Amino acid sequence: MLVAVEIDAHSVRRGDQLMIGGQTFTICDMTALPRNAKRLHFTGGETMTLTRTTTLWAARRTDPRRLPRR
Repeated sequence: MLVAVEIDAHSVRRGDQLMIGGQTFTICDMTALPRNAKRLHFTGGETMTLTRTTTLWAARRTDPRRLPRR
């Protein structure tokens, strides 16, 4: 199940999917940079730098059995 989550350099995870310019990019690896930034590596070979002040929306795959009950 995919859910929309707000991410920043602290909360981004491998496997998150970003929609940029109408294309979906899946994060396969990350590199820590100075000043709490991260360089995101996508499955297609592209990279993107996420600074500590950048906030984006991503799709994250979750297991519905592990979601908190309301």
